[in-house]
Amino acid sequence: MRKKSNAPKYEGKELEYYNALIAAAEKIHLQMKNHASEVLDCSNADKRGVTTHMADVSSDNARNEMKIRMLSEDGDVLHLIDDALERLANGEFGKCQECGEMIPEGRLKIRPYAVFCTKCKSKIEEMMRQ
Repeated sequence: MRKKSNAPKYEGKELEYYNALIAAAEKIHLQMKNHASEVLDCSNADKRGVTTHMADVSSDNARNEMKIRMLSEDGDVLHLIDDALERLANGEFGKCQECGEMIPEGRLKIRPYAVFCTKCKSKIEEMMRQ
């Protein structure tokens, strides 16, 4: 992932999107660090020792599985951010990868790494539900 210090020379909207993508990546990195430390933290289990109840073990396992799933999803978002930075660098940023139309600015402000316009995203989600 690109760092701000190595930022290409963007201006205007491109600079805003670049900064939004970098900020999103930094946020995801922080989330991943927190999730990883929670998954690897065995201090609570160590305190319980051999008297651990099966329900507690099951609850801990479910919590760890959820954190691992969140780590995986965060990694997927980082890939989307890297792809968006690449599209920004080559002039393809903001175009829907399904229909080729421009993604609405409001959507890009909320999710700067979006790859689909709202119309195509809705169609894809509908197909996935079927």
